[in-house]
Order: sequence, then structure tokens, then C-alpha cells
Amino acid sequence: MFKKFLAKLREKISPAKKPAPAAAASTPARPAAREHDGRRQGGDGARRGEGQGQGRGGYGRGNGEGRGEGRSGRGSGGEPRRDFQPRSGERGGRGGGRGEGGGGGRRDDFRGDSRGPREPRERPVIDQNYDHPRAAPIKPAVPIDVPKMDTAFTKLGLSDALAFGVQEMGYVEPTPIQAQAIPVVLSGRDLIGSAQTGTGKTAAFALPIIQKLGTHGKLRCLILEPTRELALQVEEAFQKFSKFTDLRVTIVYGGVGYGKQLEDLRGGIDILAATPGRLLDHMEQGNVSLANVDILVLDEVDRMLDMGFLPDVKRIVQKTPNTRQTLFFTATVPPEIASLASWALKDPARVEIGRQRSVAETIAHAFYPVVASQKFDLLQLLLEQTDFKSVIIFARTRMGSDRIADRLQRKGHTVGVLHSDRSQRERIEALEGFKSGKFEVLVATDIAARGLDIAGVSHVINYDVPENAEDYVHRIGRTGRAQNTGDAFTLVTEEDVRDARSIERFTGMTIERKKIEGFPYIYSALFDEKAQAEVAAAAAKPVSRLHRGVRR
Repeated sequence: MFKKFLAKLREKISPAKKPAPAAAASTPARPAAREHDGRRQGGDGARRGEGQGQGRGGYGRGNGEGRGEGRSGRGSGGEPRRDFQPRSGERGGRGGGRGEGGGGGRRDDFRGDSRGPREPRERPVIDQNYDHPRAAPIKPAVPIDVPKMDTAFTKLGLSDALAFGVQEMGYVEPTPIQAQAIPVVLSGRDLIGSAQTGTGKTAAFALPIIQKLGTHGKLRCLILEPTRELALQVEEAFQKFSKFTDLRVTIVYGGVGYGKQLEDLRGGIDILAATPGRLLDHMEQGNVSLANVDILVLDEVDRMLDMGFLPDVKRIVQKTPNTRQTLFFTATVPPEIASLASWALKDPARVEIGRQRSVAETIAHAFYPVVASQKFDLLQLLLEQTDFKSVIIFARTRMGSDRIADRLQRKGHTVGVLHSDRSQRERIEALEGFKSGKFEVLVATDIAARGLDIAGVSHVINYDVPENAEDYVHRIGRTGRAQNTGDAFTLVTEEDVRDARSIERFTGMTIERKKIEGFPYIYSALFDEKAQAEVAAAAAKPVSRLHRGVRR
């Protein structure tokens, strides 16, 4: 009974069949109801073709049996559609059923003559027209006559053009690592070197490389850096040192579009600074060849190991000639780096300047004990009472960096922020703004700022004590560079006592504890030497640091 009821209900609600139009009299009759699937799907071609054709001339002419021919719609009253993307033989219908509803096939001879060319798909995520952060080139537009030079740098074997460029940058005497490394590089020998930050390491390899390359030719020098900031820094140094030569220098790194990088690569370059990931992308796309690389520089290799880049570095090294000269710079030599060095280098000369744990003698250190709840108030007072030119404030976490920057801005300071959650454009704007004086304060995390060479930084403030004593050395190395003096302040809470003592052991120094007169300190065991020893002993026990947030 129920089945009969459903059948009658279907008959009542089914639309009446419309008679076929006179124009289609020659068209065979449509399939019976049992062929409804083929008719429905095949008719899709007719609806898309003839229906659209009547209005504006559209997807293709279907004839009701699903045999859409994939040409322009031939509707009687419309203009051809220009907004449709052609698809090489529009599928007339999709009917897969029996009878005359079988779908029309894809036509291979389709030309899409009424639809216009396909528009390229826009990529909204990356700005393809990204420009280099420097608005103006470093090299002079018109070559100048370089005078005859007689300096300490020419005595090392450098040309007059190079010595003139170095002199223009304000350098008079080579640093110890420059004095040792430049002759080695000029001799063509492989080199493995290490030096503390701020000792002129970049110039130690850049100057002799420029001397060896001489004039413009093919890509003959590749410098690999672990971060975009370091790559930009090295590229800028090469640009300045080669200012009075015709050598061409450029940079490739991720996080930005390919447009400007492709333009530079296709224009012909001699020296390329790069990060491993983006360089591999360009190599896979055939945009750059390393077949003529004579000099390969692997810089900050220990950082590359920390960031997981060593497999990419090996892939890149394998694409360079075996006859190349390799310069290898690292602060530490764990087993993985020792293995890479033995594989990549041939009988290298070793240059090591200063103890790995040492800090520049031009930096004055101070620990400022304070309870955690008063850290920002003490920071604010330090900034008010300190005659600083520019200051970098280090925080342990990205979230902490943003919090500090926001509070300082509300206090009237101009602040830039540098950490890995910031976009590449934001990071470059922060760095360039800090260098130019637009920002008086730069708040940063360790991994974002390590290795940066920013001239004129008068103070470094560790808002959070680094958990790794070596990070302390790298942090404070941002000041007191190139024989300039600098100050390093560190805010130390009770939970930081163990890390503070670790820093003193690592550097072999006893750092003075200081208090600011007039500050309303909340009493803490930090101000009692005997109690401090007890706190240090208690802090030696393992504790959870999860409350400190995600690092970097």
C-alpha cells in the first residue's frame, strides 16, 4: 500500500512534459524516463551551451542531447563572453547514461575564439614586486679615479680600489682576524676560522674575495648564511667594499617574492649571498647555476646546524666544482660540523682569534637584581637615567618581546621589534628603522638578532637572563663593536640566579651587582650575599621553565 501511495504522489508532483520546440523538430526524441540519468547529465551541456548562448554567447553550443561542441555560443542576441576562462575544448555535457543523453566529448580542435586569453592567476600571498630594502644603490653611478694608496691594507696585498673603499668606511688598521685571514684567502688555500663577534670577520673574507675576483664576469663566489638578516648584512658589506669596482653583488632569501631576485640573477652577478632554502628553490627552477663558483663561504655553520640546514648545505656544496676554494666559519666544532668540514675542506689553514668564551674588553657589564614584578619599572628607570644613543633589549620569548615593546611605546619610546613571528617586511623595517635612528629601541629575541652587525649600539639590556651562557656573549656582542665602548645591563630575578652564575663561569668574569638610588625596591634575597648563595644552591635543582613561554 505504501509503495502505491508513493507512486501516486510522484505522479502528482512530477512536472508535465513540455513539447519540443519547432526549431528542434529534426532533433531525435529524448530518451524515456528510465534514461533520466543520461538525459539529466547530458542536458547539462545543453543548458550550459544553448541557455548561455541565448543571452550572451557563452560556454558552447549544446543541442539538448549533451553534445556541446565547445565553440563560442551563437545566441541570437548577445555579445561573446570575455570573462570566461577558456578550457581547451569545453566539455559539452556530462551525461554518462544511455540513449541520446550521452555527454559530448572534449574537442581537441577548440580554439576558444570568442572567449579571450586566459588571465594569469594572481598570487596574493607574496608581493612579487618586492624591492630591496635599500632605496639607492651603494656603488657610484659614474666610476671615479682611485688614488694611489699606501695603507696597512695594501700591505696585506689588497688593491688601491679596495683600500680606498675601506678607508672611506673609516677603517685604518686591520683587525687581528683580518690580518691573519686575508693573506690565507689571497693565497687560494681553504680556511677554517673562528672569532668572537665584533672582530671584523666579514671583512676578513670579503676583502680578499673581491681582490681575487677582479672584474665583472660570471657567478664565481657564493656565501651561505643561516638567516635573512645575516645575508643582508653580508651583501651590504660586499657592496660597500666593492664600491669602486665593477663587480656585481646580489642576495636571495625567502619570505619575499622572486621578481627582484630573478631580475638580478638574470642580469649577471659575480657574488651571491643567500640562505640555503631560497637558493635551492632558484637552483631547482634553473634560475642560477653554481658551475663556475670558485670561492664558497660557509658562514655561521654552527647556527646552520642549530637550525637544521646542514642537509641543504650539503646539497648546495655538491653542485659546486671540486676545484673551488672553501672558507668555513664557525664558533663551535661539534662532531657534525667536524664531519662537514673534513668533507668540504682540503688541507685548511686555521685562524682563531680570542677565546671562544671571551667578550670584548670595550663592554662594561652590570647585573641589576630585582623582583619579577618590578622588572619593567626598573627597565623604564634605566632608560630614563641612561644617556644612550641606541639600545637593544633582549627578551626570551616572542610574546614577551611584543609585550615589552607595547609598554615602551605607551611610555613614549620609539620601538622596533625583531622576532621570528614578524613578517620579512616588518623585520627589515625594524632593522632599517633602528639603523637610521627612527627607532631608539629595538626589542629582539636571540635567534632573530644573533650575528647582526649594527653600528653605534651604545647599550644592550637583557630584560630576561639567557638560559644559555653562550647566548649572553652573542647578545652583548651587539655593542662595543669596532673598538667602540658599550654597556651591557642584565635584570636578574631570583629564578635567574643559576643562569647568572653560569654566565660568570662561562666568561670567567665576576659581574658587578648594582642598585639604582631612589628606586622603591621590594626586598629580595638577591640583596643579601649570604641569602644569594642559598638561593643559588636551591636554584641548582632542576626546575620547570614551562611558565616562561615558547622560546624565540
